[in-house]
Amino acid sequence: MTWIVRLDPLRPDKDVICRVADILRGGGLCAFPTETVYGLGADGYNRDAVVKVFKVKRRPMDNPLIIHVDSVRMFEEVSENVPETAYKLIRNVWPGPLTLIVRKSSKVPKEVTAGRSTVAVRCPGHPIALELISTLGRPVAAPSANLAGRPSPTTAEHVIKDLVGLIEVIIDGGETFFGIESTIVDLTTDPPTLLRPGPITVEDLVRILGSDVRVPNFARGFSEAEVALSPGVKYRHYSPNTPLILIEAKDYSDLSRLVSTVLRKASEEVSKGLRVAIVCSSETMKYYLSSGCRLLCIGSRSNLYEVAHNLFSTLRLIDSLGVDIAIVEGFKELGLGLAIMNRLRKAATYKVIID
Repeated sequence: MTWIVRLDPLRPDKDVICRVADILRGGGLCAFPTETVYGLGADGYNRDAVVKVFKVKRRPMDNPLIIHVDSVRMFEEVSENVPETAYKLIRNVWPGPLTLIVRKSSKVPKEVTAGRSTVAVRCPGHPIALELISTLGRPVAAPSANLAGRPSPTTAEHVIKDLVGLIEVIIDGGETFFGIESTIVDLTTDPPTLLRPGPITVEDLVRILGSDVRVPNFARGFSEAEVALSPGVKYRHYSPNTPLILIEAKDYSDLSRLVSTVLRKASEEVSKGLRVAIVCSSETMKYYLSSGCRLLCIGSRSNLYEVAHNLFSTLRLIDSLGVDIAIVEGFKELGLGLAIMNRLRKAATYKVIID
């Protein structure tokens, strides 16, 4: 039996938070909102509870979890040999959607880090998450609150669909703000390495650090990392059950070639007797109105925060349309576009790249 409780995200009921914290202390699991996506939380120092997270999500045990903290003091409790670059980022971004990879302390169970000597840590910028961590008085280990491989949840309804009956508590705090997971940067390398793009862009990191940031191919979604250095780098993620075709362009300044390729591919699939959905931007939607396909507008190319916010909910919506295949437009990788393309490349069944 799962207790589903609605909380005001700005003024969470302290009595309810205390009850949920007690459940975590007892080894239970709780789904809770953050500013990025919903997390599936366990007491970060309870090995058995952490193992339950992997089992519930059907997550490979070599895919580490993020430790969520409420303060610099708690961050220093789970880390050691912290570089000055970490404090520079903390001062500028936390609480917020940035996860730091640093050396772990002996207090962090090996189950959290998949046996690695490093730990992924962030301080979430959401009142419910912060109140829960503070009330528990211990770090919360939490991946996204979905079954492994599925699109990350941005509403409690998404969590309920995947995990109801499998965990003790689901806190409904409304829709998340950013809609994609945190940026992850490895500070144990020189220069720092982007492991997963997110709301804090590469351009943001370079500006704050005053130094270069390395962006490997797997961070762009072109490949998987050989080793799961952090969440989101090794395994296929974010996929709807419906096959997804991603149409990419090397140049997005002229959208006519992108549109014509989408229309041609859609026509090919329709001619096979398949029901097709097209996921497009508001700028191109009018060109698909006579295609005979189901249309989903993901947002405007001039507002990539809107696109990111709608991304996972749109991928989940595809499965409710009764279509056989979906075709999605790509986006320019500049700024937040890198995070959007990382998610789309990982979600896609296959890709078409326009020269």
